[in-house]
Amino acid sequence: MLFCLDEIVNCLNCEILYKKDNFNTKKLFNISTDTRKLQKEDVYLPLRGENFDGHNFIDKAIENGALGYFTQDKYKINKEAEFVIYVRNSLVAYLELASYIRKKINPIVIAITGSCGKTTTKELLYSVFSTTYKTHKTILNHNNEIGFCETMFNMPLDAEVVIVEMGMRNLGEIELLSKYSNPDIGIISNIGSAHVERLGTLKNIAIAKCEIVKNLKTKEQGGLFIGTKCPQIIENLKYDGDKIFTSLDDVNDVDIAIESTKFKYKGESYKIAQSGEYNILNALLVIEAARFENISIENIKKGFLNYKPIEKRWEKTIVGNFTFINDSYNANPESMNAVLKTFLAVYPRPIVLVLGDMGELGKDEIMYHKQVGEFLSSYSGVILLTVGNLARHIARNTTLESVEFENNEDCAEYIVNNIKSGSTILLKASRAMKFEQIIEKVSEMVVKV
Repeated sequence: MLFCLDEIVNCLNCEILYKKDNFNTKKLFNISTDTRKLQKEDVYLPLRGENFDGHNFIDKAIENGALGYFTQDKYKINKEAEFVIYVRNSLVAYLELASYIRKKINPIVIAITGSCGKTTTKELLYSVFSTTYKTHKTILNHNNEIGFCETMFNMPLDAEVVIVEMGMRNLGEIELLSKYSNPDIGIISNIGSAHVERLGTLKNIAIAKCEIVKNLKTKEQGGLFIGTKCPQIIENLKYDGDKIFTSLDDVNDVDIAIESTKFKYKGESYKIAQSGEYNILNALLVIEAARFENISIENIKKGFLNYKPIEKRWEKTIVGNFTFINDSYNANPESMNAVLKTFLAVYPRPIVLVLGDMGELGKDEIMYHKQVGEFLSSYSGVILLTVGNLARHIARNTTLESVEFENNEDCAEYIVNNIKSGSTILLKASRAMKFEQIIEKVSEMVVKV
């Protein structure tokens, strides 16, 4: 969205530290927070974080053609700029401008949070809502304050619906996102052990997720859809608008295949172009949100069939005679077990599991990895490969044939040299493990052969 200087001053009630006399305050410009992407005559908004300070690049922004810039430092005046805007906190200014855009365009805002399933639910929502409305969404999993601002700033002026994914690392973060997004619809997919390292207990995680309702519209205007009946959620959910809880108990006629999932809900049959019981849980939330906004059953079904996962979410890649299913976008105990359950149920043997470390699990991280190994002990005809210091506890607590590796390269070499041709190989780990490197290395080796 384009702004002019007068509009920014009115919106932020900020101070102009410097302005050239002949500058037209009605002139329109774009705002950029990244000097690497800044275009000529953009205005630079430097953000300040724990490990970086965009103010260090103000002069670079002006050299690259920035029209002007924001600053938290009153002494930081480069008179090559057309104007300089002083704000007390540049991130707060960014959020307030994002909120201004949200109110000006005034789309239906759907906010999603949860320990896992957020991104998949967001993509399903987008696929369904796009059948009926001009729909915009958070890209990838850019689900913090900066990602929210990016979503609003990139929103088309004719957007009717915007889907905002809300992540968190500590208490108060989702409340902040809720404050500036003022959602019409809220979705809590579930709660689990993700982030327990930071928040300490499941109760604290539930409290954090329930912050989504702090600025959620209520009564006839808003609705809340929850994919779990976890007691901690129910106890901490203070919302007087419409609430609908969904679960697998609400569905029947479930049929999970390699590339699709079918189920019946409230008398209607649905099919998702993706495998997995966990996708049903996400789909139920989407169905309820879509019906709340009067999307027809026919368009919901059409949206499910059009759904495509983002990169590293159940991503199928064929390398030589190996088939990789890469689900290494993220991992926690709940998502790990859900993906394993689906993969082991639908894919014929021979199959191989390549599992890596799950991050941010706190003092019980070894226990969580051991439990995955114990879960796998009820299966047979499966080869387990693990990568990482934590993942080795999966291998050491299972009856499956297993091999441990310290790095992705060694694991890839083992696959090429020892795994039976024609095998299907699941990759699952936290994003930090960079499991795409395994596919890349196997590809290199297969080509050389």
